[in-house]
Amino acid sequence: MNEDPSSSRQSSRHHDKSWLVRLMSGFSPEPKSREDLLNIIKDAAANQLLDEEAVSMIEGAIDVQERQVREVMVPRSQMTVVRLDDTPESILPIIIESAHSRFPVIGESVDDIKGILLAKDLLPLILNGKEDFSLERIIRPASIIPESKRLNVLLREFRENRYHMALVIDEYGAIAGLVTIEDVLEKIVGDIEDETDEDEDDGFVRKVSDNEYVIKALLPIEEFNEQFGAKFDDNEFDTIGGILIRAFGHLPSRNEHVELNGFEFRILYADSRQIHLVRLTLPQS
Repeated sequence: MNEDPSSSRQSSRHHDKSWLVRLMSGFSPEPKSREDLLNIIKDAAANQLLDEEAVSMIEGAIDVQERQVREVMVPRSQMTVVRLDDTPESILPIIIESAHSRFPVIGESVDDIKGILLAKDLLPLILNGKEDFSLERIIRPASIIPESKRLNVLLREFRENRYHMALVIDEYGAIAGLVTIEDVLEKIVGDIEDETDEDEDDGFVRKVSDNEYVIKALLPIEEFNEQFGAKFDDNEFDTIGGILIRAFGHLPSRNEHVELNGFEFRILYADSRQIHLVRLTLPQS
């Protein structure tokens, strides 16, 4: 029986097409590794299909899959916290100086996390002048995560659970630091600056009134002397914090105060390792 010529031609074309597909698949640009994918992205940029900013964001999104929380968290020593028994008068300077919107609330120590304070929850209570003020009634639950958690997983949890800050614990269960959604996003899109960031480089001193200032303990003694007409010796210590620790004879707690050469220093914020913020009252002229 003779074969239909048209059927034979269709079979031949199908065979040729299948062979061509198999041949082209051997040269397919489909990435086999992370490096292959990045090379394709860079080629797309070279061909002006993507701009540099888009490439940077794509690379950042890929990068977060391999990074862990410990690589981006704010370390324990740099956390700005408030205490559960703090008064509004002691909390406000911390909020103003740090310009943060969320603060871990602690009990007896940094490892005793009670919750998270949102500044917006605190302000109505202060404005209403409630005498029975209590942080315990307004703080939010704290999310605790291990420092080994991957950033892409954390970002998904931030979005799904609608929270913006988590406390990070080490392998022994101690607080190692904190991480915010901004910390993760900055690994993708780069540094996110707001209106308070521009003052960070020279923000060692902030005037409160004619004779009162809030200063950072890291303020160099030489700059302090120059700005306030003081004559503190900088041979032994470089910063105001060093002079204050020597004057107290111990690491002071909040609201402890000391007078040196007519200047009064009141501790606004200190942790178990160092002094952070101080209220300075100038000598009476």
